[in-house]
Amino acid sequence: MDGIHESSERNVSGKYVVITGATSGIGLAAARELAARGANLGIVARNATKANAVANEIRASAGNRITVDVFIADMSSQRSIRRAANEILAKCPKIDILINNAGAMFVDHKLTEDGIEMTMAVNHIAPFLLTRLLLDRLMLSEHGRVITTSSHGHKMARKGIDFDDLSGKRYFDFFGKLKGGPNFRYGESKLANILFTTELMQRLKGTNVTAYSFDPGLVATNFNRDNGWMARMTATVMMWFARTPEKGAETMVWLADTDSKNLENGRYYVDKHVGTLSAQASNIEAAKKLWETSEEQIRMSQA
Repeated sequence: MDGIHESSERNVSGKYVVITGATSGIGLAAARELAARGANLGIVARNATKANAVANEIRASAGNRITVDVFIADMSSQRSIRRAANEILAKCPKIDILINNAGAMFVDHKLTEDGIEMTMAVNHIAPFLLTRLLLDRLMLSEHGRVITTSSHGHKMARKGIDFDDLSGKRYFDFFGKLKGGPNFRYGESKLANILFTTELMQRLKGTNVTAYSFDPGLVATNFNRDNGWMARMTATVMMWFARTPEKGAETMVWLADTDSKNLENGRYYVDKHVGTLSAQASNIEAAKKLWETSEEQIRMSQA
């Protein structure tokens, strides 16, 4: 699997890992590998049929020696995330690792049922909320971890996160279509993943839970293929330069499986090494503000 087995310490064996976005791409590759290393899995997915098929496949591959649970959630809906979190808490007496991997990019201006721009809702608010809901259970683990999939795309957000335009209107034209150029809103959401990890680390000081973010690199998946012909064409061209999902999953699996003494809490990793952040991703005050703003957004959904 493109080196994903190299230098494994197998610390994940017997642990319970909750992972989102595990029915395709790097999430699926990571789920398969973690199961092969003896981890029990809680797969959070939107499509029940697909998730159950993946769960059955992973169980069979592992010789039915592990547990693979399925929890259904629409990551754009805070109501759905809260329901899934309650099911996870009811079923799992202990959670050792939470991997926030699900992500998406939308070229049309869409708001969720909670009134949040869709890309930011799925890529940041969803993992923020799920982590907050499962955090107490993670603290029951001897060495709890929160791992969040970010991207080198965070560097597209050269001006940081626009806290005055959380609906993302400035990125779209009058007809609700994305303005020309790369999707900077996606870049903001990936920047948010890093800032969230930074602030989470600060808030978890003195506990047994650590947090990490990482860049899987350019990976050959179906990501962004549902955003029209231009996105499909761009994705097809990029496939020539992309790494396999297994290669893209290596750092995710390594962060879950390696001994914590080999990791730096709160850091952003690229190919199993601490990566270089943009100036905006190193902004501690922005990390605090993002956390406070995110808290407001999840509270508003309950109003």
